[in-house]
Amino acid sequence: MAVTSFIPDFSLSPQIDQVGVEERASRFTTRSIKNESKKNGLLLALNMIDLTTLEGKDTDGKVQQLCYKAMHLHDSYPDLPSVAAICVYPSMVAVAKKALGNSGVKVAAVATAFPSGQAPKEVKIRDTKFALSEGADEIDMVISRGKFHMGEYNFVFDEIAAIKEACGKARLKVILETGELVTYDKVRRASDIAMYAGADFIKTSTGKISPAATLPVTLVMLEAIRDFYYKTGKKIAMKPAGGISKSKLALHYLVMLNEVLGEGWMSNEWFRFGASSLANDILMQLMKQKTGFYQSADYFSLD
Repeated sequence: MAVTSFIPDFSLSPQIDQVGVEERASRFTTRSIKNESKKNGLLLALNMIDLTTLEGKDTDGKVQQLCYKAMHLHDSYPDLPSVAAICVYPSMVAVAKKALGNSGVKVAAVATAFPSGQAPKEVKIRDTKFALSEGADEIDMVISRGKFHMGEYNFVFDEIAAIKEACGKARLKVILETGELVTYDKVRRASDIAMYAGADFIKTSTGKISPAATLPVTLVMLEAIRDFYYKTGKKIAMKPAGGISKSKLALHYLVMLNEVLGEGWMSNEWFRFGASSLANDILMQLMKQKTGFYQSADYFSLD
Protein backbone atom coordinates (compact mmCIF):
# COMPACT_ATOMS: atom_id res chain seq x y z
CA MET A 1 0.00 0.00 0.00
CA ALA A 2 1.13 3.54 -0.78
CA VAL A 3 1.62 4.73 2.78
CA THR A 4 4.49 6.51 4.47
CA SER A 5 7.02 4.51 6.45
CA PHE A 6 6.40 6.58 9.60
CA ILE A 7 2.81 6.55 10.90
CA PRO A 8 2.18 8.83 13.89
CA ASP A 9 -0.28 8.47 16.74
CA PHE A 10 -3.20 10.39 15.22
CA SER A 11 -4.69 11.09 18.63
CA LEU A 12 -1.70 13.40 19.10
CA SER A 13 -2.32 15.59 16.04
CA PRO A 14 -1.69 19.27 16.82
CA GLN A 15 -4.44 21.25 18.47
CA ILE A 16 -5.59 24.27 16.49
CA ASP A 17 -5.96 27.79 17.86
CA GLN A 18 -9.42 28.67 16.53
CA VAL A 19 -9.09 32.42 17.05
CA GLY A 20 -5.63 32.48 15.52
CA VAL A 21 -6.65 30.50 12.42
CA GLU A 22 -9.74 32.60 11.77
CA GLU A 23 -7.84 35.85 12.28
CA ARG A 24 -5.05 34.79 9.93
CA ALA A 25 -7.50 33.56 7.30
CA SER A 26 -9.32 36.89 7.38
CA ARG A 27 -6.07 38.72 6.58
CA PHE A 28 -5.81 36.99 3.20
CA THR A 29 -8.96 38.83 2.13
CA THR A 30 -7.29 42.22 2.62
CA ARG A 31 -4.45 41.75 0.12
CA SER A 32 -4.42 44.27 -2.75
CA ILE A 33 -4.17 42.65 -6.19
CA LYS A 34 -3.20 44.79 -9.20
CA ASN A 35 -4.91 44.43 -12.58
CA GLU A 36 -2.30 42.30 -14.36
CA SER A 37 -1.86 40.06 -11.33
CA LYS A 38 -5.63 39.81 -11.06
CA LYS A 39 -5.92 38.66 -14.68
CA ASN A 40 -3.18 36.06 -14.22
CA GLY A 41 -4.82 34.87 -11.01
CA LEU A 42 -8.20 34.50 -12.73
CA LEU A 43 -6.67 32.50 -15.58
CA LEU A 44 -4.87 30.28 -13.08
CA ALA A 45 -8.05 29.76 -11.04
CA LEU A 46 -9.96 28.85 -14.21
CA ASN A 47 -7.34 26.21 -15.02
CA MET A 48 -7.71 24.79 -11.49
CA ILE A 49 -11.46 24.13 -11.63
CA ASP A 50 -12.99 20.66 -11.59
CA LEU A 51 -16.29 21.16 -13.42
CA THR A 52 -18.74 18.90 -11.66
CA THR A 53 -22.15 17.34 -12.14
CA LEU A 54 -23.24 14.94 -9.42
CA GLU A 55 -27.01 14.69 -9.63
CA GLY A 56 -29.37 11.76 -9.78
CA LYS A 57 -30.83 13.30 -12.95
CA ASP A 58 -27.49 13.39 -14.82
CA THR A 59 -27.77 12.21 -18.41
CA ASP A 60 -25.28 11.47 -21.18
CA GLY A 61 -26.27 14.75 -22.82
CA LYS A 62 -25.65 16.82 -19.69
CA VAL A 63 -22.22 15.29 -19.19
CA GLN A 64 -21.35 15.81 -22.87
CA GLN A 65 -22.39 19.46 -22.63
CA LEU A 66 -20.23 19.95 -19.55
CA CYS A 67 -17.29 18.38 -21.35
CA TYR A 68 -17.79 20.71 -24.30
CA LYS A 69 -17.78 23.67 -21.93
CA ALA A 70 -14.58 22.40 -20.33
CA MET A 71 -12.85 22.58 -23.70
CA HIS A 72 -14.59 25.73 -25.06
CA LEU A 73 -15.12 28.06 -22.14
CA HIS A 74 -15.93 31.17 -24.19
CA ASP A 75 -16.00 31.44 -27.98
CA SER A 76 -15.10 35.15 -27.83
CA TYR A 77 -11.99 34.46 -25.76
CA PRO A 78 -10.12 31.75 -27.71
CA ASP A 79 -6.86 31.79 -25.71
CA LEU A 80 -8.41 30.72 -22.42
CA PRO A 81 -6.99 27.66 -20.65
CA SER A 82 -9.21 24.63 -20.17
CA VAL A 83 -10.42 23.58 -16.75
CA ALA A 84 -8.51 20.85 -14.93
CA ALA A 85 -11.06 18.05 -14.86
CA ILE A 86 -14.64 16.92 -15.21
CA CYS A 87 -15.97 15.22 -12.07
CA VAL A 88 -18.85 12.74 -12.46
CA TYR A 89 -20.33 9.57 -11.01
CA PRO A 90 -18.62 6.31 -12.08
CA SER A 91 -21.53 5.48 -14.40
CA MET A 92 -20.76 8.62 -16.44
CA VAL A 93 -16.99 8.22 -16.70
CA ALA A 94 -17.02 6.52 -20.11
CA VAL A 95 -19.30 9.23 -21.53
CA ALA A 96 -16.99 11.98 -20.25
CA LYS A 97 -13.84 10.18 -21.39
CA LYS A 98 -15.16 9.87 -24.94
CA ALA A 99 -16.41 13.47 -25.06
CA LEU A 100 -13.09 14.91 -23.83
CA GLY A 101 -10.97 12.88 -26.26
CA ASN A 102 -7.36 14.07 -26.34
CA SER A 103 -8.13 17.48 -24.80
CA GLY A 104 -5.95 16.89 -21.74
CA VAL A 105 -8.88 17.55 -19.40
CA LYS A 106 -8.93 14.77 -16.82
CA VAL A 107 -11.91 12.69 -15.73
CA ALA A 108 -12.45 12.40 -11.99
CA ALA A 109 -15.00 10.00 -10.52
CA VAL A 110 -16.56 10.14 -7.08
CA ALA A 111 -16.54 6.69 -5.57
CA THR A 112 -16.77 4.84 -2.23
CA ALA A 113 -20.52 5.37 -1.73
CA PHE A 114 -20.36 9.13 -2.33
CA PRO A 115 -21.51 11.30 -0.59
CA SER A 116 -22.28 9.37 2.62
CA GLY A 117 -19.42 6.88 2.58
CA GLN A 118 -21.78 4.41 4.23
CA ALA A 119 -20.86 1.13 2.56
CA PRO A 120 -18.59 -1.84 3.34
CA LYS A 121 -14.97 -1.48 2.31
CA GLU A 122 -15.35 -4.23 -0.30
CA VAL A 123 -18.17 -2.30 -1.98
CA LYS A 124 -16.07 0.87 -1.96
CA ILE A 125 -13.16 -0.95 -3.57
CA ARG A 126 -15.42 -2.39 -6.29
CA ASP A 127 -16.89 1.06 -6.90
CA THR A 128 -13.38 2.47 -7.29
CA LYS A 129 -12.22 -0.29 -9.61
CA PHE A 130 -15.31 0.11 -11.80
CA ALA A 131 -14.63 3.84 -12.21
CA LEU A 132 -11.03 3.11 -13.14
CA SER A 133 -12.07 0.42 -15.63
CA GLU A 134 -14.30 3.01 -17.32
CA GLY A 135 -11.30 5.32 -17.75
CA ALA A 136 -11.20 7.58 -14.69
CA ASP A 137 -7.91 9.45 -14.21
CA GLU A 138 -8.68 10.45 -10.62
CA ILE A 139 -10.82 9.08 -7.79
CA ASP A 140 -12.59 11.23 -5.20
CA MET A 141 -13.39 9.16 -2.10
CA VAL A 142 -15.14 10.12 1.13
CA ILE A 143 -13.91 9.04 4.52
CA SER A 144 -16.08 7.13 6.99
CA ARG A 145 -16.98 10.03 9.23
CA GLY A 146 -18.94 7.85 11.64
CA LYS A 147 -15.86 5.75 12.33
CA PHE A 148 -13.76 8.89 12.63
CA HIS A 149 -16.09 10.39 15.25
CA MET A 150 -15.96 7.09 17.16
CA GLY A 151 -12.20 7.49 17.39
CA GLU A 152 -11.52 4.52 15.11
CA TYR A 153 -8.68 6.27 13.33
CA ASN A 154 -6.95 3.05 12.27
CA PHE A 155 -10.14 1.96 10.49
CA VAL A 156 -10.25 5.24 8.56
CA PHE A 157 -6.53 4.97 7.77
CA ASP A 158 -6.77 1.37 6.56
CA GLU A 159 -9.77 2.13 4.36
CA ILE A 160 -8.01 5.05 2.65
CA ALA A 161 -4.88 2.93 2.18
CA ALA A 162 -6.96 0.15 0.57
CA ILE A 163 -8.62 2.57 -1.85
CA LYS A 164 -5.24 4.09 -2.71
CA GLU A 165 -3.90 0.61 -3.45
CA ALA A 166 -6.90 -0.02 -5.73
CA CYS A 167 -6.21 3.27 -7.55
CA GLY A 168 -2.83 2.18 -8.87
CA LYS A 169 -1.45 5.13 -10.86
CA ALA A 170 -4.66 7.15 -10.62
CA ARG A 171 -4.55 10.04 -8.16
CA LEU A 172 -6.72 9.81 -5.07
CA LYS A 173 -8.58 12.77 -3.58
CA VAL A 174 -9.75 12.10 -0.02
CA ILE A 175 -12.84 14.08 1.00
CA LEU A 176 -12.98 14.89 4.70
CA GLU A 177 -16.47 16.47 4.66
CA THR A 178 -15.22 19.16 7.00
CA GLY A 179 -18.71 20.51 7.71
CA GLU A 180 -19.43 17.27 9.56
CA LEU A 181 -16.10 17.29 11.40
CA VAL A 182 -17.10 20.60 13.02
CA THR A 183 -13.84 21.52 14.80
CA TYR A 184 -10.48 22.57 13.39
CA ASP A 185 -8.77 19.99 15.62
CA LYS A 186 -10.73 17.23 13.88
CA VAL A 187 -10.03 18.73 10.44
CA ARG A 188 -6.32 18.64 11.20
CA ARG A 189 -6.48 15.06 12.51
CA ALA A 190 -8.45 13.83 9.49
CA SER A 191 -5.99 15.60 7.18
CA ASP A 192 -3.06 13.84 8.84
CA ILE A 193 -4.76 10.44 8.61
CA ALA A 194 -5.53 10.90 4.92
CA MET A 195 -2.02 12.01 3.99
CA TYR A 196 -0.21 9.28 5.89
CA ALA A 197 -2.59 6.70 4.39
CA GLY A 198 -1.60 7.68 0.86
CA ALA A 199 -3.91 10.49 -0.30
CA ASP A 200 -2.66 12.48 -3.28
CA PHE A 201 -5.15 15.28 -2.54
CA ILE A 202 -7.02 16.22 0.58
CA LYS A 203 -10.41 17.77 -0.18
CA THR A 204 -12.77 19.69 2.08
CA SER A 205 -16.23 18.64 1.04
CA THR A 206 -18.67 16.72 -1.11
CA GLY A 207 -20.60 19.90 -1.82
CA LYS A 208 -23.73 18.17 -0.54
CA ILE A 209 -23.82 19.65 2.96
CA SER A 210 -23.25 23.06 4.50
CA PRO A 211 -20.86 24.47 5.48
CA ALA A 212 -18.56 23.36 2.69
CA ALA A 213 -15.15 24.94 2.02
CA THR A 214 -14.14 27.97 4.08
CA LEU A 215 -10.92 29.94 4.22
CA PRO A 216 -10.11 28.96 7.85
CA VAL A 217 -10.72 25.23 7.21
CA THR A 218 -8.62 25.37 4.06
CA LEU A 219 -5.86 27.16 5.99
CA VAL A 220 -5.80 24.35 8.57
CA MET A 221 -5.52 21.79 5.76
CA LEU A 222 -2.79 23.75 3.93
CA GLU A 223 -0.76 23.95 7.14
CA ALA A 224 -1.19 20.19 7.58
CA ILE A 225 0.15 19.72 4.04
CA ARG A 226 3.11 21.99 4.82
CA ASP A 227 3.96 20.10 8.00
CA PHE A 228 3.62 16.75 6.22
CA TYR A 229 5.96 17.96 3.47
CA TYR A 230 8.55 19.08 6.02
CA LYS A 231 8.41 15.67 7.74
CA THR A 232 8.28 13.38 4.69
CA GLY A 233 9.41 15.38 1.65
CA LYS A 234 6.18 14.36 -0.12
CA LYS A 235 3.92 16.99 -1.72
CA ILE A 236 0.18 16.62 -1.22
CA ALA A 237 -2.39 18.53 -3.27
CA MET A 238 -5.41 20.45 -1.94
CA LYS A 239 -8.99 20.87 -3.16
CA PRO A 240 -11.48 23.17 -1.45
CA ALA A 241 -14.94 22.27 -2.77
CA GLY A 242 -18.33 23.87 -2.39
CA GLY A 243 -19.25 27.45 -1.53
CA ILE A 244 -16.68 29.12 -3.80
CA SER A 245 -18.70 30.84 -6.52
CA LYS A 246 -17.08 34.28 -6.88
CA SER A 247 -13.79 35.24 -8.52
CA LYS A 248 -12.78 37.51 -5.67
CA LEU A 249 -13.01 34.66 -3.18
CA ALA A 250 -11.03 32.35 -5.48
CA LEU A 251 -8.25 34.95 -5.59
CA HIS A 252 -8.21 35.05 -1.79
CA TYR A 253 -7.69 31.27 -1.80
CA LEU A 254 -4.78 31.63 -4.24
CA VAL A 255 -3.16 34.32 -2.10
CA MET A 256 -3.42 32.01 0.90
CA LEU A 257 -2.06 29.06 -1.08
CA ASN A 258 0.96 31.07 -2.23
CA GLU A 259 1.74 32.43 1.24
CA VAL A 260 1.37 29.09 3.06
CA LEU A 261 2.83 26.62 0.53
CA GLY A 262 4.58 28.78 -2.06
CA GLU A 263 5.00 28.81 -5.83
CA GLY A 264 5.52 25.05 -6.01
CA TRP A 265 1.82 24.49 -5.35
CA MET A 266 0.51 27.15 -7.77
CA SER A 267 -0.74 24.84 -10.51
CA ASN A 268 -3.67 22.50 -11.08
CA GLU A 269 -1.42 19.55 -10.33
CA TRP A 270 -1.36 20.65 -6.69
CA PHE A 271 -4.49 22.75 -6.21
CA ARG A 272 -8.07 22.50 -7.49
CA PHE A 273 -11.35 24.26 -6.97
CA GLY A 274 -14.46 22.11 -6.74
CA ALA A 275 -16.74 24.92 -7.83
CA SER A 276 -18.50 24.71 -11.19
CA SER A 277 -20.38 28.02 -10.81
CA LEU A 278 -17.03 29.74 -10.24
CA ALA A 279 -16.13 29.27 -13.92
CA ASN A 280 -18.88 31.58 -15.15
CA ASP A 281 -17.99 34.32 -12.68
CA ILE A 282 -14.33 34.16 -13.71
CA LEU A 283 -15.33 34.31 -17.38
CA MET A 284 -17.49 37.35 -16.65
CA GLN A 285 -14.57 39.10 -14.91
CA LEU A 286 -12.14 38.26 -17.72
CA MET A 287 -14.53 39.58 -20.36
CA LYS A 288 -14.92 42.76 -18.31
CA GLN A 289 -11.14 43.23 -18.36
CA LYS A 290 -11.00 42.49 -22.08
CA THR A 291 -13.95 44.57 -23.29
CA GLY A 292 -14.53 47.08 -20.51
CA PHE A 293 -18.07 45.96 -19.73
CA TYR A 294 -19.84 43.01 -18.13
CA GLN A 295 -21.66 40.51 -20.29
CA SER A 296 -25.07 39.31 -19.24
CA ALA A 297 -25.20 36.00 -17.42
CA ASP A 298 -27.27 34.79 -20.39
CA TYR A 299 -24.02 34.53 -22.38
CA PHE A 300 -22.77 31.75 -20.14
CA SER A 301 -24.03 28.19 -19.94
CA LEU A 302 -25.76 26.92 -16.83
CA ASP A 303 -24.09 23.81 -15.37
